Amino acid sequence: MNTPLAATLGLSAPGFPVMAGGTVQRIYDDLRKRIITIQLPPDTMLSRADLTETYEVSQTPIREAMQLLKQEGLIRIYPQSRTVVTRIDVPQVYEAHFLRVALETEVCRRLAAEPDPGTITRARSIIKMQEAVADDPEQLAIFQELDELFHQTLFAGVKRTGLHQLVRERSGHLERIRRLHLPEKGKILSILSGHKAVIEAIAARDENGAVEAIRDHLSRTVARVEELRQAFPDYFA
Repeated sequence: MNTPLAATLGLSAPGFPVMAGGTVQRIYDDLRKRIITIQLPPDTMLSRADLTETYEVSQTPIREAMQLLKQEGLIRIYPQSRTVVTRIDVPQVYEAHFLRVALETEVCRRLAAEPDPGTITRARSIIKMQEAVADDPEQLAIFQELDELFHQTLFAGVKRTGLHQLVRERSGHLERIRRLHLPEKGKILSILSGHKAVIEAIAARDENGAVEAIRDHLSRTVARVEELRQAFPDYFA
């Protein structure tokens, strides 16, 4: 699925397929974004009645959007009772990280073996946009969205956007961990340096360097899971 930011930046073509839009997609995307950026923290109650007013729709698209979020493990629906945002599931964080590393290391290896100038240009442009908002704490959600867009660009560079979608669908808990880690001093600079190291290794046709760079980049937040769990105990299952 394309993010709204991707479409706004004109990055949906080539290489960024425009998925079917519609009311359900819009509601799902917005709710998911609010959950993974912790605007809707764990244990938040979601009222269908309130959501129908917020999105000015009937309950049918709300129900369908919630089913998608339930499939990702981001909400739990108690029939005839309530719907709540789930707490962060650490085993799912590690599974999502394993999947992401397995796929992205191969993506980067292939890109380094046959660098695509268009992919490199787009990735560098995204890094510049991240730098532009890096110093503004109020732009963390935009920075995080650009972060995901950077990785989507890599998958698109080897024509594997379907695999990026698979990773995204499995990464809701991981993305929340990343959002908790993002405000920490030096984290944003670490992300930027990681992105630069990945794309420069790809541009230099350094397959081993690209693999090492992406592996290091993807592992920094996961290495802090236990610290984050202690800092935010009410957010974790």
